[in-house]
Amino acid sequence: MRILMVYPECPDTFWSLKHVVTLLGKKATLPPLGLMTVSSLLPKEFEKKLIDLNTTKLTDEDILWADFVFISAMIVQKSSAEEVIARCKKLGRKTVAGGPLFTSLHEQFEDVDCFTLNEGEITIPMFLKDLENGELKRVYKTDIKPELGISPVPDFSLINHNEYYVMPVQTSRGCPFDCDFCDIVNLNGRIPRLKSPEQVIKELETIQKLGWNKSIFFVDDNFLGNKQKTKELLKAIIDWRKKVDFKPLFYTEISINASDDDELLELMRQAGFFMVFVGIETPSTEGLQECGKMQNQNRNLVESIRKFYKYGMEVTGGFIVGFDSDDETIFQRQLDFIQEAGVTKAMIDILQALPGTKLYKRLEAEGRLMIQDSSGVCQDSTTNFISKMDAKILSKGHKELLKKAYSPKYYFERVDNFLKFYEPTRKIPLRKRIIPSLLKIYFVLKYLKKGRMEFGLFMFKTLLTRINCFPAALDQSVLYIHFSKVFN
Repeated sequence: MRILMVYPECPDTFWSLKHVVTLLGKKATLPPLGLMTVSSLLPKEFEKKLIDLNTTKLTDEDILWADFVFISAMIVQKSSAEEVIARCKKLGRKTVAGGPLFTSLHEQFEDVDCFTLNEGEITIPMFLKDLENGELKRVYKTDIKPELGISPVPDFSLINHNEYYVMPVQTSRGCPFDCDFCDIVNLNGRIPRLKSPEQVIKELETIQKLGWNKSIFFVDDNFLGNKQKTKELLKAIIDWRKKVDFKPLFYTEISINASDDDELLELMRQAGFFMVFVGIETPSTEGLQECGKMQNQNRNLVESIRKFYKYGMEVTGGFIVGFDSDDETIFQRQLDFIQEAGVTKAMIDILQALPGTKLYKRLEAEGRLMIQDSSGVCQDSTTNFISKMDAKILSKGHKELLKKAYSPKYYFERVDNFLKFYEPTRKIPLRKRIIPSLLKIYFVLKYLKKGRMEFGLFMFKTLLTRINCFPAALDQSVLYIHFSKVFN
């Protein structure tokens, strides 16, 4: 049995970092962890190939080689997924689709032959049993949220790791919170399920054997889903790192309440975490109440963000405009907050109603949903429901907010505010910094079309006032090459 796995193309977005990773000789940010995990769930005797359209072109020969073409995707990849499905149908090859896009919207894909929805540890064995018996159904789905002790080590042999900027690891699924716009609860549940420390270490060892020395993204829905078990995992990682002298650093997604626990933050620092993504959403109390973001309420959000900085972790933030309670002042209020908090990489989106969420159901009941689906692309300034704010004002305000936030003046001002409170934990000898620093300065001066003056003034100020933050300042400047092209 020959299985071709195809990961559709991701558009050029905030997350892709396309304009930076290509400068560093890479083709994409992350490999497709979902398909790599599915590969490990398939029988060893199956022949398997993986084509990531973000690194490799898909040929007709690739499709014709396969007995089945497996496709996994997120909503942002919908257009590319549709193209792959159409090609497979034209060439007479059966498709099997799963992952977040198809779990949420499988009714829209009439040309897919078979769906393995929800979590593959349950539905892939169901598919394989019927395949063996010659009795394939069109849809395999389950309400079971499996314990992750049964989840195998992903198949890293399918990829060329040198083509990627970051390697992924998943330690848990699910989130204890229930924000009304988020589809995590619908996909993975509210009760966090964790892999054992031994499983996680085994995956890290697999990545180590690749010779990997770059960053690793813990792709959990919320790394703090179970605080006690998270601390146990961190202690195990700390011990393992010391034993094997593991150099790569980590980043993850986590809720803001992690900032309340100094022991947790210290463990994360010792384990090697240098960055976290936090869903901040809005400085508006009314907006937080409206979406049920309980963990962000009744706190000083700026101080909570700065707590991460104190422990050597940058905060990448998610922000939303377009709540029913938002008025035209929200755009300036968001910008002011982002600047004050020093959230250098701010993903600012218009509120979208994702299928299956409480928001989607409420808007459907109110007759406010529109025909088009969410694109999942933050910079397209559209939404899929009738907003309380005038649609033209919302779209225009969002576009202007993005453009201003990622203008050279505001970006480097924001990075400067971040560095005022940042305590770097990596101690890199000066002799090892010189060549990488010169290369980064070269990249910025060569590829940054606007903002060279702001870059120069910012770096000069950093040298004079916070020389220990100089490497971090350069890293942020290199990333601006990407953001300046995406948002300006």
